[in-house]
Amino acid sequence: MPKITYIEYDGEEHVVEASEGSTVMQTAVDNGVPGIDGDCGGFCSCATCHVYVEPAWIDKVGPPNDDEAAMLDYAGNIRDNSRLGCQITITEELDGLVVRTPESQH
Repeated sequence: MPKITYIEYDGEEHVVEASEGSTVMQTAVDNGVPGIDGDCGGFCSCATCHVYVEPAWIDKVGPPNDDEAAMLDYAGNIRDNSRLGCQITITEELDGLVVRTPESQH
């Protein structure tokens, strides 16, 4: 199973195993990772799963699609590496993925 590392704004790390086909958001919610709520259930309509993808992973994760980019406007504190966790599907290639949660979500 791929492992995902979530780093809170204060540096606290949570390493969790993720099921392939799940999402960064669902894996966080299922494992009680603080700072990722997923209020909309993963339908790209709330931005409560905003994460910053570590630079080494940007190419593997890929850019947001148009709908995600539009929803990110509501998240605040957007950076070039901002993504919605509900839109990042876990694959074996993402084993070791590292994402950070914004302070505004805590």
